[in-house]
Amino acid sequence: MGLLDFIFPKRCVGCKKRGAYLCDKCFSYLSFDVKSLCLVCNRPSVNGLTHPGCSGKYTVDGCFSALPYNKTAKKLIFSFKYKPYLTDLSKVLSDLFYEGLIQNEGFNRELQNSNSWFFVPIPLYSSKLKKRGYNQAEILAKELGKRLNLETQNLLKRVKNTKTQVGLKVEERKTNIKGAFSIIHNSKFIIQNVMLVDDVVTTGSTLLECANVLKRNGAKRVIGLTLARD
Repeated sequence: MGLLDFIFPKRCVGCKKRGAYLCDKCFSYLSFDVKSLCLVCNRPSVNGLTHPGCSGKYTVDGCFSALPYNKTAKKLIFSFKYKPYLTDLSKVLSDLFYEGLIQNEGFNRELQNSNSWFFVPIPLYSSKLKKRGYNQAEILAKELGKRLNLETQNLLKRVKNTKTQVGLKVEERKTNIKGAFSIIHNSKFIIQNVMLVDDVVTTGSTLLECANVLKRNGAKRVIGLTLARD
């Protein structure tokens, strides 16, 4: 047992049982059965791809999520983002993220159709990043990259300190997030196919806004990847 484990013993985020951040019982409450929905209209779609009728020149091409955002998933993600000393939850969450994605037929097909994919995490505003000390989306992206042998690039920056999206209606979310992101122009990259990585998707407003920015700057295809879908 390490010193930190002695001082701050690991307890299950779901039930507080000592030993691990996710016990077997709470793991059983998680599911990889995520509804395949178009991110634009929120209606059923094939493998989570954007409907042809919903698609536009600058629209996200699809979204794949690993877990439904149930009570256990919510506790795990909240602890990862906000509780001190729990950043090593990243391995648990990255394992869940990876397992959920590789079970998704649409995700596997996207990987097979092109070898030029790379991950782009949804950025935090500078003051929030400084306060938290890390960007959870970036950690997840890099961990996924290790498992899939894909590079992570920070191509986006958050230029507007938006209020939290929690509690906002769909149109309010769109208005709140509009103009919040821009491309990092001094990045050394050639945009090909991008997988945007975030922890949770609810209405998709953030992913849609980021996809818009990336496609206006030359991205050919943009897919959203989230650990959970609400």
